[in-house]
Amino acid sequence: MRPTTIRFLLFGVLILGANCWAQERPPIVEKMAKAYGLDSWDQVEAIRYTWNVQLGTLNIAHAWEWEPKTGKVTYEGKDKDGKPVKVTYLRSQLNSQADAVKNEIDPAFINDNYTFLFPLKAYWDTSATVIDQGTYNLPVGSGSAELVAVKYPTEGGGYTPGDTWELYVGKMAKSSTLCTTAADPRSPASSS
Repeated sequence: MRPTTIRFLLFGVLILGANCWAQERPPIVEKMAKAYGLDSWDQVEAIRYTWNVQLGTLNIAHAWEWEPKTGKVTYEGKDKDGKPVKVTYLRSQLNSQADAVKNEIDPAFINDNYTFLFPLKAYWDTSATVIDQGTYNLPVGSGSAELVAVKYPTEGGGYTPGDTWELYVGKMAKSSTLCTTAADPRSPASSS
């Protein structure tokens, strides 16, 4: 009888311990993801968007078409020399792509896509630590909003290991402002 009791106690400790070790996601994360279409995501066939940045006189524009179900990505923009580029690739076959796709275009896709879909990415990505930090003044303009911080681990954090993304969430769980702090100033996130 004693070995059975010890096995049950050990099993109970493992089950309870696993629940304690699992990261609890703040409720605002699911509320935010639902406000941005989480419940309809399985109906999305393709997304087209243009990601723009203006830094002084520098203008960067990346036009994307992404098919989430197939992983097909089409990029239109300029290469590092300013020449027009249009390329289509499958993310599942990234290793067979040209170096420019692997080292420049796909990291830009990840960055732009993450920025564009941040409320959904924050919900889906379980490798990041998500913290509801409460209400703070907006970093730009007037007013306040709930601050949700998403921090990636320094090891295994994808293209932007160690980065922290902060979203100021306003009324109806819609975002007001997105800020990022890049752990590595050379990372794609440092340009968003």
